[in-house]
Amino acid sequence: MIDWTDRHCRYFHRQLTGLALLYTEMIVADAAIHGDRERLLGFDGSEHPVALQLGGSDPEKLARAAEIGAGFGYDEINLNVGCPSDRVQSGTFGACLMKTPDVVAAGVAAMKARVSVPVTVKCRIGVDDQDTETALDALADAAWSAGADALWVHARKAWLQGLSPKENREIPPLDYDRVYRLKHGNPDRFIGINGGIVTLEEARRHLEHVDGVMLGRAAYQNPALLADVDAFLEGVSSQPVDFDALIETMADYADQHIARGGRLSHVTRHMIGLFHGFDGARRYRQILSSKATRPGAGGDVLREAFAAVDLTTKRDAA
Repeated sequence: MIDWTDRHCRYFHRQLTGLALLYTEMIVADAAIHGDRERLLGFDGSEHPVALQLGGSDPEKLARAAEIGAGFGYDEINLNVGCPSDRVQSGTFGACLMKTPDVVAAGVAAMKARVSVPVTVKCRIGVDDQDTETALDALADAAWSAGADALWVHARKAWLQGLSPKENREIPPLDYDRVYRLKHGNPDRFIGINGGIVTLEEARRHLEHVDGVMLGRAAYQNPALLADVDAFLEGVSSQPVDFDALIETMADYADQHIARGGRLSHVTRHMIGLFHGFDGARRYRQILSSKATRPGAGGDVLREAFAAVDLTTKRDAA
């Protein structure tokens, strides 16, 4: 979720769900150590619970970055062993680490030694020509031997050669049963599942086999989905979203960000899909896309876009 789940996205998502654990975009350990920490790691207190996802392969750097993240107040540190982008391949981390479980173990152990918050791992079921039965077991065993508190598994391979990052999210077939088998063999370990899950009903079915479900692009592209998460987790009926209050909160937040030197589009780009399915959603998107990037644009642009939405009529498609 690089360039997607930044602090503005997470603040927005937290207005829709109070219980879901939110994750940062992947931050490279070197950037956390040497970069603009407030810009990269700063977050609003309302985002809790929130996990910092790190990328890297050097144990000492990961430990230092985790320590910095814990100092910022993150509730969890997550090591990314699943991203297949060219950037992580050139740095030999992300999904590349599926090939070197010992390196993952060293990184987890180093982070565990420096922070008191949970340290978790997010991985694939394998990469390239690996046998997913042995590759996932080897990675999981290495992570847990080093003290990892949880394993999140994207239930498809990553092909490091021949597929783009986008294709790696769509083309390799999903194999949920492989993750279920991992959980069956490790009943006392926390294992969560990720990949291709787009509804809470699907999440419910997965929770019959594993301990947690992670939603990525589905929640980003249709954020209203998050408004049902708390009721889903608590086993109660969902309540209608107070969109008027939500828009006011986000417009005020945007104006505060602008007053600090930011731009309206930094906030509203994460809100484009909010009214998916409602009459007026297309006009809402058009207003945000055309006006939020203009010099001087403020929260009133968001209010104007919202005024185009007819909340009384929802269709299957926007």
